[in-house]
Amino acid sequence: MRLPLIPPQDLTPEQKPLYDDMRKGIASHFNAFKVEREDGALMGPWNPWLHEPTIGKAIWDLTLAMTAKAVLPDPVRQIAILVVGARFDAAYELYAHIAVAEGEGMSPERLSTLVADLKPNDLNKEESVAFDVAYALSRGGVLPEPVYSLAVKTFGQHGTNELIYLVGLYALVSTTLNGFNVPVPERE
Repeated sequence: MRLPLIPPQDLTPEQKPLYDDMRKGIASHFNAFKVEREDGALMGPWNPWLHEPTIGKAIWDLTLAMTAKAVLPDPVRQIAILVVGARFDAAYELYAHIAVAEGEGMSPERLSTLVADLKPNDLNKEESVAFDVAYALSRGGVLPEPVYSLAVKTFGQHGTNELIYLVGLYALVSTTLNGFNVPVPERE
């Protein structure tokens, strides 16, 4: 870890409101995995965001917006997030979203295939399209027209927009985690 975890008592006046807001949001949306040290210091991407609270708040607000009014089914979202995490080899992202997907009943075989950066053969139509969009976008370049058109046909324009933004958000999260070498807490 390149940035030390910040215990709550060491937060600056600029960091404290962001910390409080993130803890509140984490409790309601991101509670399937370990996010906090025993002393209350936030782990994962939240710690780097606290180190730069102006930027961190903007990213946190985007994260909340992407979570609060999501139209895509969560299994579709988790497929896209895991594809991005595998592409970036972002250890904490994979740890966190494997835990979420396991909690939602995703099979070990499917998870194993996804984290190997491969397409599982048991995806339903929506999951398959989400995989293709996330896979193509996370490799760079323009999303191929047939993939984009199929996404719009499958999810509508609003759902496709959400999927594209979700891939971008988790590319940002993965870059944050990798750039600051954020470790994975031991699984219990």
